[in-house]
Amino acid sequence: MSALPSALPELARAAATLTAATTILTAVAALLYGVVLAVVALASVLARTSELRGDARKTLEILVRKRRSG
Repeated sequence: MSALPSALPELARAAATLTAATTILTAVAALLYGVVLAVVALASVLARTSELRGDARKTLEILVRKRRSG
């Protein structure tokens, strides 16, 4: 039982490291999602054929709808 208090600082450091890693991973994922949205939005406007523009718009609708629902 005496080992528990000595392990607490190490456990706290591990928890802080995990929290920091999770925060960084979340930020990277959000940035990547934003880049994907921007690329698909540009493709929906700048694609050479109307079929490609339509496909990009449908993809954009799916991405935005999925984001709004959770």
